[in-house]
Amino acid sequence: MSSRFTLESFEAPDPKSAQLELDPEEFENARLAAFEKGYSAGWDDAVAAQDAEMTRLRADLGQNLQALAFTYHEARQNVLEALRPLLVDMTAKVLPMVARQALAPVVAEQLMPVAEKLSGQPVTVVASPAALPQIRDLLSGETRLPLSFIAEPSLAECQVYLRFADTETQIDLDGVIGAIGEAITTYFQVKQEEPHHG
Repeated sequence: MSSRFTLESFEAPDPKSAQLELDPEEFENARLAAFEKGYSAGWDDAVAAQDAEMTRLRADLGQNLQALAFTYHEARQNVLEALRPLLVDMTAKVLPMVARQALAPVVAEQLMPVAEKLSGQPVTVVASPAALPQIRDLLSGETRLPLSFIAEPSLAECQVYLRFADTETQIDLDGVIGAIGEAITTYFQVKQEEPHHG
């Protein structure tokens, strides 16, 4: 009896019949294409890994630079805070002593350029009783101007007035020292009010 239907066979195929026959040139082209595909995938993976590593290194470098900047500012602030008592003491103790020693030369320095223009006009030097002897000793040897000296107890030790016929010049080294002290105090107050890195 003949059947009109062909049924599908579920038997395992014969291994000999499953082999493909490729010509050597096609086989070589397929092998080269597979190699190129594998090489390209490997290259892409290497580039992606390198990009990820560079991104990580940049992030690490940024964090390290921030930490270094913070350390620098923290160290700078610590040094300034350590110097603060020294600066305050210098302003309170050393500068006044230096000003007392420099007062007479500063007065002479102020007078000398004017001495040529005054041509014999009297000059009155007004200073505190403590500073007047030193100023008198120095100016008496430095100039031939007709000088008169007045002790004024209301003046601070490093304040002097030079009175000419129609003008007056003030020398105030105490005021300069006070301004320096105020600048130091203000600087450190501002530093304390600045927000700290966190």
